[in-house]
Amino acid sequence: MLPLLVLILASLTGAARAQAPLRIVGGPSTGGCIQGALHLPLEGEGFQTIHLDRSAFWGAPQTIARIELLGQRAHAAGLPDLLIEDISAARGGPLPGGHLSHQVGLDADVGLDMTPRPPLDATARDTIVLPSLVRPDARGIEPARWSPRVVTLLRLAAELPDVDRILVNPAIKQQLCREVTGDRSWLRLIRPWYGHAAHMHIRFRCPAGQGECAQMAPPPEGDGCDATLQWWFDQLDQPSRPSGPVKVPTPPAACRAILAGR
Repeated sequence: MLPLLVLILASLTGAARAQAPLRIVGGPSTGGCIQGALHLPLEGEGFQTIHLDRSAFWGAPQTIARIELLGQRAHAAGLPDLLIEDISAARGGPLPGGHLSHQVGLDADVGLDMTPRPPLDATARDTIVLPSLVRPDARGIEPARWSPRVVTLLRLAAELPDVDRILVNPAIKQQLCREVTGDRSWLRLIRPWYGHAAHMHIRFRCPAGQGECAQMAPPPEGDGCDATLQWWFDQLDQPSRPSGPVKVPTPPAACRAILAGR
């Protein structure tokens, strides 16, 4: 009952208040944890959380504020409510489902389907399946799902303060490269990665003063619409290789007390 009560209180009173000073240890490649996380409200202006039974919505205060800001800006732009999935667990650490990041409260998954729809009811929020925006052959976008609204959402996300990078399927990045005109500087933050055909993965930079937080190297200069993008499609022509189990990094030793709740 306690986790459900926390979720209900978070939805009624806004982001659940941190119980300790913020401390972020580790990062995507090392594993990690977070102390002093806040809980995203279950819904707010321009967004709804989904899959409450299997998602985690705790993040650094800056992360929660940025997600709420994205919802507000998306709403002002006339987009449907954003659908938010995993951020991090209350103290970070590995999440179910093989997530390699989402361990330090600086990552957030946001659905990309911008087909107009009314707000979801309670049942739909737990049962919805986010549709892919990528063709089954992975070489291009699904035209029926693609629209200028998707481009608007990705631009709004890239323009948030403190965004480190945004991961999307290579086919989505390719489509942006083909059609975005004018200011293309924000495309630098949109990075191709496996999967991510139905949602984008927003990664925020380590907050100031968090010396134990592992900051990734910044994305390369330029818009990313070069041979490095073509590489992803070249791999589709290579023989498939057997894939072993996903190895989730073990959190640093400094996380033991945090993950144990001490």
